Amino acid sequence: MKMNIHKYTVGLLFLLLISQILPAQAQDSLSLTSAIQVALEKNYDIRLIKGDQQIAALRNRWGTAGRYPTISFSANSLNQRNNNEQDDYTQNTLSGGVALNWVLFNGFTVNISKARLGDLEQLSAGNTAVVVEGTIQSIILGYYRVLLARKQLDVLKSVMKLSEDRYNYEKTKQEIGSSVTFDVLQAQNAYLVDKANYMSQEVAYRSALRDLNYLMGVEAQKHWKLTDKFEPETKAYQLGDLEEKMLSDNNTLKNQFLNQSLLEREVALAKAGYFPRLSLSSGIDGNHNRRNYDAQGESTSNSWSYYGNLTLSYNLYNGGVRHRALQIAKINQDLGQIDVESLKHSLVNQLLNLYEYYNVRNELMTVANEALDAAKLNMQIAGEKFRNGAINSFNYRDVQLIYANAALSQLQAVYNLIESDVSLMRITGGIISEYGETEGAQSN
Repeated sequence: MKMNIHKYTVGLLFLLLISQILPAQAQDSLSLTSAIQVALEKNYDIRLIKGDQQIAALRNRWGTAGRYPTISFSANSLNQRNNNEQDDYTQNTLSGGVALNWVLFNGFTVNISKARLGDLEQLSAGNTAVVVEGTIQSIILGYYRVLLARKQLDVLKSVMKLSEDRYNYEKTKQEIGSSVTFDVLQAQNAYLVDKANYMSQEVAYRSALRDLNYLMGVEAQKHWKLTDKFEPETKAYQLGDLEEKMLSDNNTLKNQFLNQSLLEREVALAKAGYFPRLSLSSGIDGNHNRRNYDAQGESTSNSWSYYGNLTLSYNLYNGGVRHRALQIAKINQDLGQIDVESLKHSLVNQLLNLYEYYNVRNELMTVANEALDAAKLNMQIAGEKFRNGAINSFNYRDVQLIYANAALSQLQAVYNLIESDVSLMRITGGIISEYGETEGAQSN
């Protein structure tokens, strides 16, 4: 019986050991670059927009624009029974033909339509680039949000550990009669508050990790060990260089230029309505006729006909529809130019804001680092004074909270600077070249 108990205990310890090892092995390492590459392949928005880009590429053909003729085949079978006074008969007729229809000229509509399809394909590629930019930005910020949540969790854990040590210290002092119940309860309350904050942060960390998994297009419960460091790369940006780069490389602005090109095509198409239309129709028709008379017997006949016709047409008047269509197209072109100028102005404003935010956040991070160093030193001194009885528990708790707030503020300052840097890279069109390229992005 003792041997069975021993085996059961050993088995239970083995299972507990395995349960501790397996989760650690299940956490695959994930760098920021790897996260971006996975997202470029599996992100839902990218996969959808790439499908739209493939459709636009398939449509960009001369056949879609109307350059080539249409050829059709038709066949018909007619079967009937005729009863009359002379001789009843059965008639079977089989007819068929091949017809070709070709618009030879329609006011350069074919060339204009083909150019428009090319613009639409480029615009689709530009939309893909914008989605890729947004996804890369979201992945970067999502990755660092996980790191931020992990670092915040570590800070709250250390604060909770300090509170727990203080609580145990007060309980020990109470047991030997050198601490009152009030001090114990105050220490216990601080410990429970810090523990609740730690548990809430655990939920926030897991939520940030699930958000990152969603952006990457992988399973929600996937656990990662993030390998990149949680620190910003400070850069000396020049506003003039940033603005020049933005006006030349911003993908949203490039797409607006393509939209303006499409509006110009619409004007050209409206003008094409003032030209005549020349079309060709040709083909061959054949008939096979069979009559089977009850008295005279069977007779058959075959016939073939060929034709080729040219048709020239011109719309002399259609109630002013062409004129109004041209006017509307020109107005839309002018409105499109206003949209371009509005977008430029908006982007310049955004750039100025992001530039100022980046510089301020860079300085705020320096301040936060200094505040954290001071809070750490103050925490060490306060801990020694508390144990020596030089300060009371309230003062020690105040110092503890100052340290926690300084540590959390420093982490948030790091994340804020990273966010500003990524936003500057995106608005200037450099985020794709910095972190990854796709076929859609290369087209622009």
